[in-house]
Amino acid sequence: MPTVAAHFASLDVQQHAARLGMWLFLATEILLFAGLFVCYANYRFMFPDGFAAASRHLNLTLGTVNTLVLITSSFTAAMAVHYAKEAKNKQVVVMFILTILMALGFLVIKYFEYSHKIHVGQLPGPYFTDTEPSLQVPGVPMYFTIYFLSTGLHGFHVIIGMIVLAWVGFKANRNEFSARNYTAVELGSMYWHLVDLVWIFLFPMLYLI
Repeated sequence: MPTVAAHFASLDVQQHAARLGMWLFLATEILLFAGLFVCYANYRFMFPDGFAAASRHLNLTLGTVNTLVLITSSFTAAMAVHYAKEAKNKQVVVMFILTILMALGFLVIKYFEYSHKIHVGQLPGPYFTDTEPSLQVPGVPMYFTIYFLSTGLHGFHVIIGMIVLAWVGFKANRNEFSARNYTAVELGSMYWHLVDLVWIFLFPMLYLI
């Protein structure tokens, strides 16, 4: 039987408060990334040629694969909530393990992207040393500054999401969830959907536009 904190009138009120708190937290996360999006839009307006030239040097194939990986991981996270509602805790564990494995795959792919950028000198600001003629355009170092800042911050959220899902998966392995008590699974899944949603914006912004 789930525990109800003393300051809540019932389990339903406690769960509603938890969901509301998560929505407020997600709103602050969206505001954080929105600042980066505004920064990107501002500098792209100032250096359209530089941003266009720099974006052509991103690996579209790896970016697309990473997008498919994250979208699929959102599906498995949603399925974990579905199974939690039916008190199928073992399936919840399986879905979260699959989600974490795909998150790890996302980070591995991003590692290969980062290592290539570091090798050729496509680094932020004053650390930019690539001598490729097409990149000798004003604004290119700023593009890579925003690229590393936004994808790095997103990668940090991926790692936090993996930790959250692992913790919830551990609780599911102990059969702690039921049709009346699956809020933790739902909130963990909501956070992971945010991670996926942010990448859905980052991918076209950095790789396609």
